[in-house]
Amino acid sequence: MRIRFLAAAIAATAFATAAHADEGMWQPSQMPQLAAQLKARGLQLDPASLSDLAGKPLDAVISLGGCTASFVSPQGLVVTNHHCGYGAIQYNSTPERDLLATGFVAGSFAEELPADPNARVYVTQDIRDVTAQINAGLTADMDGKARFDAIDARSKALVAECEQPGGLRCNVYNFHGGLQFSLIRQLEIKDVRLVYAPPEAIGKFGGDVDNFEWPRHTGDWSFLRAYVGRDGKPAAYSKDNVPYQPRSWLTVSQEPLHAGDYVMVTGYPGSTSRYRLADEVQQAIQWRYPTLVQYFKDYLATIERTTAGDKAAELKYASTVAGINNALKLYQGQLDGFAKMQDPVGMKRAQEAALKAWLGERGAQGAAQARALAALEQELAADNRTREREQWFGAAVGGGLTGTAVRLYRNAIEQAKPDAEREAGYQDRDAPRIEGGLRALDKRYDARVDQALMALRLQRYASQVPADQRVPELDAWLGIGAGDQAIADLDARLDALYAGSQLGNVDARLQWLKADQAAIEASTDPALQFAVQVMPALLRFEQDGKARSGRISALRPQYMQAMIDFNQAQGKPVYPDANSSLRITFGTVRGYSPRDGVEMTPFTTLAGIVAKTTGEEPFVSPKAELDAIAQGQGSQYRMPELGDVPVNFLSDVDTTGGNSGSPTLNAKGELVGLLFDGNYESLSADWIFNPALTRSIHVDTRYMRWVMDEVDHAERLLAEMGLSHD
Repeated sequence: MRIRFLAAAIAATAFATAAHADEGMWQPSQMPQLAAQLKARGLQLDPASLSDLAGKPLDAVISLGGCTASFVSPQGLVVTNHHCGYGAIQYNSTPERDLLATGFVAGSFAEELPADPNARVYVTQDIRDVTAQINAGLTADMDGKARFDAIDARSKALVAECEQPGGLRCNVYNFHGGLQFSLIRQLEIKDVRLVYAPPEAIGKFGGDVDNFEWPRHTGDWSFLRAYVGRDGKPAAYSKDNVPYQPRSWLTVSQEPLHAGDYVMVTGYPGSTSRYRLADEVQQAIQWRYPTLVQYFKDYLATIERTTAGDKAAELKYASTVAGINNALKLYQGQLDGFAKMQDPVGMKRAQEAALKAWLGERGAQGAAQARALAALEQELAADNRTREREQWFGAAVGGGLTGTAVRLYRNAIEQAKPDAEREAGYQDRDAPRIEGGLRALDKRYDARVDQALMALRLQRYASQVPADQRVPELDAWLGIGAGDQAIADLDARLDALYAGSQLGNVDARLQWLKADQAAIEASTDPALQFAVQVMPALLRFEQDGKARSGRISALRPQYMQAMIDFNQAQGKPVYPDANSSLRITFGTVRGYSPRDGVEMTPFTTLAGIVAKTTGEEPFVSPKAELDAIAQGQGSQYRMPELGDVPVNFLSDVDTTGGNSGSPTLNAKGELVGLLFDGNYESLSADWIFNPALTRSIHVDTRYMRWVMDEVDHAERLLAEMGLSHD
């Protein structure tokens, strides 16, 4: 009944007002109901084709597990963002061969480089509603933990059955806070290789200064390739593997793209919070984001200080630094966006007051939903009372050397259980990832840097966690009392921890991966001893969290049903918050006005690169690129009305983190760009969407082709994609 209602609600809102026309990260199954809106915007494909997972373009759009990508050749060639391929580039870099700085172009299949052992390509094959199977027998009066366990067990059973044929990764996703559940089946390709990346001076031009800013001039692309066994099935890396042959791949458009043209983005957006309560918005503004902004600043300063003069250590943390810098600017941007709004918390409270008043007019059903909303508010308030402990205890035990020890010990505990009863992340299906992470740590760990970061986390724990939230097990290891806000001998304790542990060695890590619980508990390795000491607290808090999650899972769906009803009554769009599942968003190429008297046009050009280049980081351009620009090379890629090659462009499509690398398609479904960012004014749109200011930033495929042709000489790949480079 809920699913039927959702379909009706979507159909009713397909003709939403223009102010909301481009809002929404829609599920593929919703696209036929949006046919009129899509056609009005300019789509030339059959709207029904955008719900066909087995057909082009959707079956060419893939997930990298945190980023999006797409197939662009029959030989499994994958295009994504430079910052999405950053880990693979960093993984293959050394001080003697710094691919981040120089870039990389494989001259043949044999020259393509293995990515991180945990690099994956996920091809979505099926999305099936399993709401009835998950919810069967669940009652309103169930204990929270029992409810969590029931949902967890049913999800695991569905996943196990789905993955039985092998080579698949299946997951149960919840939509609308648990109002709907879908089982999503994906082909899991485990052999991923680096094919081409421009030098960082192109792929990250402007660096963190330009991140989330417009105008932008960044060549944010890289190419990977998916490989499988000779039988065509997914297999771990082997020299004998062959390129994967997808059913279809995207065609790169050779037609011009202009302001006002229809565009759409298909991808895997991570998360949004547009239906969150006012209390949750307030929590983000007043505590979570300011706390994380300061922590990330200190985290980056610690890495900079401890890697100074050490190129090898600097390379190991390059990917970490890039990710932290991105998160830092994201959270600060959200705070700045909220600050420019007129009382965003008050706005949310007014919306909730209107919802409650509306529910008061709906009889018994409205009264039941109002009670659920009140109970949800109480649960969230209780959750906030332990926020410092969850943040800083979690940080102290979850990172680097100690985090590795904790994972090894937890793995040993879980391996003693039947597979179906193991904690998610420690089942047989997860074993390759665990081993891959242990192997990859060598490329992303330096003991001196990690020790400094651990000191930072522990100092935050001691100074920020109130006495009534403190963790006796960690306090005992630190030798402090619940009221102590300083750790007198922290340096000596950490010196002993890092000097005595063997877990910095990959062979030792892999050996302990095979150990049972008793062996780890008897170990004299100080990192494993730390894990043994704090594990009771981790398990205790985990059980509390499951009980709370179970209680919330009974309440938030009722609130979301009320929100859907309420929104439908006002003619507003109804779509689920992003949750890393496949979505489609559409709009037009369009600029914006961030403030009075300022108009941002939708395209940037090569001339802007020259104007921005200062010769100092992050505005350094390769000499080969500047020479090609000066000589007017690649005139076939120019946009006549600009008189130059377009570099980046803006659109009003609705995207968020996880969409990075998503293909931007034109009205014919052809590739015209790659989504790689949002403008600074859009960052708070994860919570409150503003159609006047929310814009997405894309790298234009004409710039990508120009660099590949005139600068990096990746002619082999252009030919593979069926593109001329005359």
